[in-house]
Parts: sequence; C-alpha cells; structure tokens
Amino acid sequence: GWPLDSHTYGGSFLYHLNEDTPMVAVGFVVGLDYTNPHLSPFKEFQRFKTHPSVRSTFEGGKRIAYGARALNEGGIQSLPKMVFPGGALIGCSPGLLNVPKVKGTHNAMKSGMLAAESVFDAISKESGAVLDYEERFRQSWVYKELHTVRNFRPAFSSKLGVWGGIAYSSLMYLTRGREPFTLKHHGLDSNRTRPAAQCKPIDYPKPDGEVTFDLLSSLALSGTNHDHDQPPHLTLRDDKIPTSHNLPVFGGPEQHFCPAGVYEFVPQESGEGSRLQINAQNCLHCKTCDIKDVSQNINWVTPEGGGGPAYDGM
Repeated sequence: GWPLDSHTYGGSFLYHLNEDTPMVAVGFVVGLDYTNPHLSPFKEFQRFKTHPSVRSTFEGGKRIAYGARALNEGGIQSLPKMVFPGGALIGCSPGLLNVPKVKGTHNAMKSGMLAAESVFDAISKESGAVLDYEERFRQSWVYKELHTVRNFRPAFSSKLGVWGGIAYSSLMYLTRGREPFTLKHHGLDSNRTRPAAQCKPIDYPKPDGEVTFDLLSSLALSGTNHDHDQPPHLTLRDDKIPTSHNLPVFGGPEQHFCPAGVYEFVPQESGEGSRLQINAQNCLHCKTCDIKDVSQNINWVTPEGGGGPAYDGM
C-alpha cells in the first residue's frame, strides 16, 4: 500500500475507538523482505499519515502512545513443533496470525484454550501421556483458517510483486483455500536486502510536528526503559562487520530499519571512520534487528525482567 512501491509488501490499519473522547489507533505494516536498504519503516509510517484520505483524521489531534513489533507472517508453512518437554507454544509465539486480516488475537486465545484442555486431560488421566495439544490444534478452526489463507503472503513475494499478490488474493477468496498447492516462502528476509548502490535513496520529508513526528519523541511515548547496569541484551558477534561490510555495501540498514533508534553510526573518537553505537535502552523488543540484519551479526537475547516498553492502552 501507499507510500510503498509495487515490490514492497505492506499496508495500514486505522480504527476509531469507542471512547468518550475521539480516539484512533493507527499503524503501518512493512514486510521485512523489502529490498531497499534505505527504507525506514518508521518514516514510511509518517509518510502514510500525509495521504489526503487520512491526513484530516490526525490534524488537530495529539499523540498519546507509540510502539512497534515484528509480526509472524509465516503461516502454516512456518509453524514449528508446538509441544516440547515441559511446555507448549501458544498465542502469537508459533505464528497464528491471519495475514490478510492482520488479525490474530482470536487465534491466540483459542490456542491457549486448546492447550489448557490438553493439559487438563493429561493430568486427569494421571498417565503422564504426551500432550495432544498439537493434534487438537490441527483439528481446530484455527488451523482451518490459517490453511485457507496459507498462500496469501508468499504470493506477494513472487516476481510479479504486489500486483501478483493482489491477483492471487482475489482468487483465494473464490477458492477459500481449496487450491491444490501450497506456495513456499523465499527464505530469510535479511537475504532479500540489495546493496545500496543498486537501490534508489529515499528522500523522506522532515516531520511537521502536527501529523508527522520524529522517532525519538515518539519513542518517549512508549515508556520503554531498561536498568542501566543490566547485562546488554543486544550484542554483536563481530564488532567489525557493521563498519567493514554493512555500512560500505548496504549503507548501514540497521540505522534505518530499527523503529526505536537503537542503532546509529557515529564518528570514531579518533576522528577516523565511524562505529556502530547500540542504544539498547531504547529497545522496544520488536526483534526487527534479529530478522533484518543483513549479516545476521546482531545477537538478541532475552533482557532482564521488567525492562522494555510500558504500553498503556495498546
């Protein structure tokens, strides 16, 4: 969707909330298999709000919250084994999102109910039997729903781009998922990124402070916080790769894809060259960097408990 080009998957949502004062929830989704390393999902979101059809919705309003997260778009093609010794994968973690509808809360809740029923039966039998949660899941309407839309997202990654995806999605609503084939995903999103020299730089307009805003003032609304003395949850496997490979070849995409301004290239103290600075305290725990880093050099580990964004009403 606008303002993305015809080979970049993405779209938006805008909901009017049933509150005493007029409120809207707005968001912009960008598929992380985009190819242009100059692209900034945050700045594309700001550009989206300037479209004549929605700009008037925001004019005169006030920002009250901001956040970001990565969505699991793999569908049934990417479902992991959902039961393991001592636990099960439920909710959004295994990837139960209905991608065409950008909707997954109902599936997440149902998966929790199925897991609870499976655990209850296992305890009642006192047999120590392996949980049948995964079998229950595959017999449920959740699996049927995901199977129906299984080819939607891969269709947008074909050589035909967005137009091919639109054509297929029209067919999908006619076949209701009964097509006799299942499309495959293309591989790692990070591998789709092209060298900067092969892509056109994007000239993003400056924020106007009314409808469009800068990243750091938006980040402040997330309430994110991490104790300054906790072990870093964002590290590099090789400190040299960002400046020896990512920056000269790809233009340093980590400074663009992060919606929290965690990564920035700053001058070396010696005045020669630059280094990658990691502002881990800004992190929103969206895990975009873990997915999109072209060198897969960023090591994202679970941070200390209690840290991260403090979303209120999101």
